[in-house]
Amino acid sequence: MLEQISTYFTIEMVYLWLNIGVIPFWLMLIFLPNSKLGSIFVSSIFPIFVLSGAYIFIIYKSYLGSYDFYNNFSLYLGINNLSDLFTNKEFIIIFWIHFLAINLFCGSWMSRDASKLLITKYIMFFPLVITYFIGPLGIFIYWIIRMFYAKKISLYD
Repeated sequence: MLEQISTYFTIEMVYLWLNIGVIPFWLMLIFLPNSKLGSIFVSSIFPIFVLSGAYIFIIYKSYLGSYDFYNNFSLYLGINNLSDLFTNKEFIIIFWIHFLAINLFCGSWMSRDASKLLITKYIMFFPLVITYFIGPLGIFIYWIIRMFYAKKISLYD
Protein backbone atom coordinates (compact mmCIF):
# COMPACT_ATOMS: atom_id res chain seq x y z
CA MET A 1 0.00 0.00 0.00
CA LEU A 2 2.79 2.45 0.84
CA GLU A 3 4.40 1.70 -2.49
CA GLN A 4 1.15 2.50 -4.29
CA ILE A 5 0.93 5.82 -2.45
CA SER A 6 4.55 6.59 -3.26
CA THR A 7 4.00 5.72 -6.92
CA TYR A 8 0.87 7.87 -7.13
CA PHE A 9 2.39 10.94 -5.48
CA THR A 10 4.94 12.01 -8.03
CA ILE A 11 6.41 15.49 -7.82
CA GLU A 12 3.88 16.72 -10.37
CA MET A 13 0.97 15.16 -8.45
CA VAL A 14 2.15 16.64 -5.14
CA TYR A 15 2.39 20.03 -6.85
CA LEU A 16 -1.16 19.69 -8.15
CA TRP A 17 -2.58 18.60 -4.76
CA LEU A 18 -0.72 21.37 -2.93
CA ASN A 19 -2.12 24.05 -5.23
CA ILE A 20 -5.65 22.68 -4.94
CA GLY A 21 -5.26 21.94 -1.22
CA VAL A 22 -4.44 25.47 -0.07
CA ILE A 23 -7.42 27.05 -1.85
CA PRO A 24 -10.00 26.04 0.83
CA PHE A 25 -7.79 27.57 3.53
CA TRP A 26 -7.54 30.85 1.63
CA LEU A 27 -11.27 30.88 0.90
CA MET A 28 -11.97 30.46 4.62
CA LEU A 29 -9.54 33.29 5.40
CA ILE A 30 -11.23 35.58 2.89
CA PHE A 31 -14.92 34.73 3.33
CA LEU A 32 -15.16 33.21 6.84
CA PRO A 33 -12.42 35.00 8.80
CA ASN A 34 -14.14 35.01 12.19
CA SER A 35 -15.93 31.68 11.99
CA LYS A 36 -15.23 28.76 14.28
CA LEU A 37 -14.47 26.60 11.24
CA GLY A 38 -11.89 29.13 10.04
CA SER A 39 -10.21 29.35 13.41
CA ILE A 40 -10.00 25.55 13.74
CA PHE A 41 -8.68 24.85 10.26
CA VAL A 42 -6.80 27.96 9.19
CA SER A 43 -5.60 29.78 12.30
CA SER A 44 -4.43 26.60 13.99
CA ILE A 45 -1.44 24.38 13.34
CA PHE A 46 -3.51 22.20 10.98
CA PRO A 47 -2.48 23.71 7.60
CA ILE A 48 1.16 23.93 8.65
CA PHE A 49 0.98 20.30 9.80
CA VAL A 50 -0.39 19.22 6.40
CA LEU A 51 2.19 21.24 4.47
CA SER A 52 4.96 19.89 6.72
CA GLY A 53 3.79 16.37 5.95
CA ALA A 54 4.12 17.10 2.23
CA TYR A 55 7.54 18.65 2.87
CA ILE A 56 8.74 15.57 4.74
CA PHE A 57 7.34 13.27 2.04
CA ILE A 58 9.19 15.14 -0.71
CA ILE A 59 12.42 15.16 1.30
CA TYR A 60 12.05 11.41 1.91
CA LYS A 61 11.28 10.76 -1.76
CA SER A 62 14.27 12.90 -2.77
CA TYR A 63 16.51 11.05 -0.34
CA LEU A 64 15.47 7.73 -1.89
CA GLY A 65 16.27 9.18 -5.31
CA SER A 66 19.78 10.12 -4.07
CA TYR A 67 19.20 13.88 -4.21
CA ASP A 68 22.28 15.93 -3.24
CA PHE A 69 21.02 17.94 -0.25
CA TYR A 70 24.44 19.51 0.37
CA ASN A 71 24.14 21.25 -2.99
CA ASN A 72 21.17 23.25 -1.61
CA PHE A 73 23.56 25.32 0.47
CA SER A 74 25.21 26.61 -2.69
CA LEU A 75 22.24 28.94 -3.18
CA TYR A 76 23.94 31.39 -0.85
CA LEU A 77 27.02 31.61 -3.07
CA GLY A 78 25.40 33.60 -5.84
CA ILE A 79 22.46 34.06 -8.15
CA ASN A 80 23.89 31.61 -10.68
CA ASN A 81 24.01 28.87 -8.04
CA LEU A 82 20.40 29.61 -7.11
CA SER A 83 19.44 29.46 -10.76
CA ASP A 84 21.13 26.07 -11.09
CA LEU A 85 19.12 24.74 -8.14
CA PHE A 86 15.86 25.74 -9.84
CA THR A 87 16.60 23.30 -12.65
CA ASN A 88 15.91 20.48 -10.18
CA LYS A 89 12.25 19.51 -9.64
CA GLU A 90 12.85 18.32 -6.07
CA PHE A 91 14.27 21.70 -5.10
CA ILE A 92 11.43 23.55 -6.82
CA ILE A 93 8.71 21.60 -4.98
CA ILE A 94 10.50 22.04 -1.63
CA PHE A 95 10.71 25.78 -2.36
CA TRP A 96 7.04 25.85 -3.40
CA ILE A 97 5.86 24.16 -0.19
CA HIS A 98 7.92 26.67 1.76
CA PHE A 99 6.32 29.55 -0.19
CA LEU A 100 2.77 28.22 0.33
CA ALA A 101 3.29 27.67 4.07
CA ILE A 102 4.77 31.11 4.72
CA ASN A 103 2.09 32.91 2.70
CA LEU A 104 -0.69 30.98 4.42
CA PHE A 105 0.83 31.70 7.83
CA CYS A 106 1.03 35.43 6.98
CA GLY A 107 -2.54 35.43 5.66
CA SER A 108 -3.72 33.77 8.86
CA TRP A 109 -1.91 36.36 10.98
CA MET A 110 -3.37 39.19 8.90
CA SER A 111 -6.88 37.80 9.33
CA ARG A 112 -6.53 37.42 13.11
CA ASP A 113 -4.96 40.86 13.43
CA ALA A 114 -7.67 42.45 11.29
CA SER A 115 -10.40 40.97 13.48
CA LYS A 116 -8.70 42.48 16.57
CA LEU A 117 -8.69 45.88 14.89
CA LEU A 118 -12.27 45.43 13.61
CA ILE A 119 -11.24 45.67 9.95
CA THR A 120 -14.06 44.29 7.82
CA LYS A 121 -13.61 41.25 5.61
CA TYR A 122 -14.53 43.39 2.60
CA ILE A 123 -11.47 45.56 3.12
CA MET A 124 -9.34 42.48 3.87
CA PHE A 125 -10.28 40.82 0.59
CA PHE A 126 -7.69 42.70 -1.47
CA PRO A 127 -4.62 42.28 0.78
CA LEU A 128 -5.41 38.60 1.37
CA VAL A 129 -5.73 37.83 -2.34
CA ILE A 130 -2.51 39.73 -3.07
CA THR A 131 -0.77 37.84 -0.24
CA TYR A 132 -1.90 34.55 -1.76
CA PHE A 133 -0.26 35.44 -5.07
CA ILE A 134 2.53 37.86 -4.09
CA GLY A 135 3.20 37.43 -0.36
CA PRO A 136 5.26 40.48 0.63
CA LEU A 137 3.23 42.95 -1.42
CA GLY A 138 -0.01 41.80 0.21
CA ILE A 139 1.51 42.14 3.65
CA PHE A 140 2.69 45.65 2.79
CA ILE A 141 -0.79 46.62 1.59
CA TYR A 142 -2.28 45.19 4.79
CA TRP A 143 0.23 47.16 6.89
CA ILE A 144 -0.89 50.40 5.24
CA ILE A 145 -4.55 49.56 5.91
CA ARG A 146 -3.62 48.55 9.46
CA MET A 147 -2.04 51.94 10.18
CA PHE A 148 -5.36 53.67 9.51
CA TYR A 149 -7.35 51.30 11.70
CA ALA A 150 -4.82 51.17 14.53
CA LYS A 151 -4.50 54.97 14.36
CA LYS A 152 -0.78 54.77 14.92
CA ILE A 153 2.35 54.10 12.96
CA SER A 154 4.39 51.37 14.50
CA LEU A 155 7.28 49.35 13.14
CA TYR A 156 6.47 46.46 15.43
CA ASP A 157 3.52 45.12 17.36
